[in-house]
Amino acid sequence: MNNNTRPADMKRISTPELAEAFISEQVAQVRAQVGDKKVLLALSGGVDSSVVAALLIKAIGKQLVCVHVNHGLMRKGESEQVIEVFKNQLNANLIYIDATDRFLDLLAGVDEPERKRKIIGGEFIKVFDEEARKLEGISFLAQGTIYPDILESDGVKAHHNVGGLPEDMDFELVEPVKLLFKDEVRVVGRALGLPVSMVERQPFPGPGLGVRCLGAITRDRLAALRESDAILREEFSKAGLAEQVWQYFTVVPDFRSTGVRDGKRAFDWPVIIRAVNTVDAMTATVPEIPWPVLQTITSRVLAEVPGVCRVLYDLTPKPVGTIEWE
Repeated sequence: MNNNTRPADMKRISTPELAEAFISEQVAQVRAQVGDKKVLLALSGGVDSSVVAALLIKAIGKQLVCVHVNHGLMRKGESEQVIEVFKNQLNANLIYIDATDRFLDLLAGVDEPERKRKIIGGEFIKVFDEEARKLEGISFLAQGTIYPDILESDGVKAHHNVGGLPEDMDFELVEPVKLLFKDEVRVVGRALGLPVSMVERQPFPGPGLGVRCLGAITRDRLAALRESDAILREEFSKAGLAEQVWQYFTVVPDFRSTGVRDGKRAFDWPVIIRAVNTVDAMTATVPEIPWPVLQTITSRVLAEVPGVCRVLYDLTPKPVGTIEWE
């Protein structure tokens, strides 16, 4: 049987007991595969790479080298959480790269969505490549490939951006969760002791906030986007909506609107709230958010986020609208 094919009799990992059995099995397999060699992992902080990191730390400890690249387009507190969980709590061999200025300088004035994506993805590969070449004795590359990736994209997990590494970096792959579905990866992550906020993390595009700061990215609009998104997530969590809504985020477009602030005319940005429910992301519906929750979010955004004078709720289902704006 192809080792990329999920066995027909493989049980769905739905309980802590099954997750513990899976972890023990994978720890043994990783140790047998890796021996005393080193493994490199691009740790984004997403569900899949975080679970792989925790699993490999349990299996081989400091032989795993994690590289976390902050491209300046992360949500509020995400890089800090990666450092806290993996470096401070799990004692990981973690290399943190703050490449914010490098990415934002390259993106200055670029307003075409696909070009933004290519710049972000291409530069990520360059940064990761540069860091990988500084390291010695790396024989393996770990990836957070999961089973839907194998079914849909030949097993290369595009949002980890490591599929584009130069061919001369001849690493053998380590993919311990490649036969699991996303819900199973989350169960394993909980069994490994990762924080709920990390294990239940929403889908997040590879270009990060770069596709939610519409048009040409500016640092002030990016800051407004990050702060408004944090407020939205905090209020959804307080209202018990975090577990009920599949994905939710804010968008800040590249245009201004008139408003009034402190008795004077303002000319500031709108913040758009996007929330959707879906099963397969091919179609999506818009949930009815309780009015008091929307009012609270609106009040906080207008009071706490500089440069914003309107808050809007996107009511568009998919189709016709896509989930992301860009």
